[in-house]
Amino acid sequence: MKPIVIAHRGASAYLPEHTLPCVTAAHTLGADYIEQDIVLSRDGVPMVLHDIYLDSTTDVAQQFPTRGRDDGRFYAIDFDLAELKLLSVHERVDPQAHAVFSDRFPVVDLELRIPTLREEIILIEGLNKSRGMSAGYYIEMKSPAFHTAAGLDIASATIEVLDGADLHHKKAPIFFQCFDPDTLRYLKHDLQSPLPLIQLMGDNSWEEPPGVDFDLMRTAHGLDDVATYADGIGPWVPQLFEADGLTPSQLVSAAHARGLLVHAYTLRADSLEGGFESFAALHEGVFLNAGIDGVFSDFPDITRGFIDSHFSTEGTNS
Repeated sequence: MKPIVIAHRGASAYLPEHTLPCVTAAHTLGADYIEQDIVLSRDGVPMVLHDIYLDSTTDVAQQFPTRGRDDGRFYAIDFDLAELKLLSVHERVDPQAHAVFSDRFPVVDLELRIPTLREEIILIEGLNKSRGMSAGYYIEMKSPAFHTAAGLDIASATIEVLDGADLHHKKAPIFFQCFDPDTLRYLKHDLQSPLPLIQLMGDNSWEEPPGVDFDLMRTAHGLDDVATYADGIGPWVPQLFEADGLTPSQLVSAAHARGLLVHAYTLRADSLEGGFESFAALHEGVFLNAGIDGVFSDFPDITRGFIDSHFSTEGTNS
């Protein structure tokens, strides 16, 4: 089967991440799926934003200088929808306000706004119609426990939006992903979501979410457990390889043996993972050597080109 291309935060190599122009670019560059990271506003609206805080990608500190918490961060959950819509989104910056990727789009104010999930669905459905194609949705619920502590149910709020768009059914082109296994179990058993669920796999050093042992999750016993509630795994690219960063590990074959899809993250031409010397070599490593079923890419056009030139035109792994 042909692997799928998932546009990571949209076509984030070319435009500020998760903005509507970035989503449009991802669609035109041939992504099979476009990622939506979801956080909630104070009034419970699902917003498409990678972080639970705002200062890395918006001008929140200029517009609301007194609204930061004691840690100096500005959290989306402390602002209602109307306030969030006042913010301008820019290219991602580090704590010193320098661009994280210096050769990408400049850090300028184009008065781009944080989209709601509903707005992004309207855009993608419109593009699917006007362009005669079908790009799907790859939705991650960010920090569910953080939202629960604030009295908000991010999973239910997300499903409510999908219900309103008639997209919460088994034929909808949507994956749900989350680092938190309890949230995936909640989606499957309590909310009875018919959508495929992907267990994201981080590194234990990230401590996100707290208490989840991703080293254990990648063992035979751990994958057996994942297979009871999820349809696939989303490993970090280095987890696909041994310590040398080039030799495929057993993770993909072990997942496939349990009927699990493998959608890895993230391919970046300007930040190569592992021991690969070029973006082309990295593509060969993950697709031809490791054998994954799909990948998140900041450069969906380049990844699209690699897949189309190396795989048949048969259906994708969705």
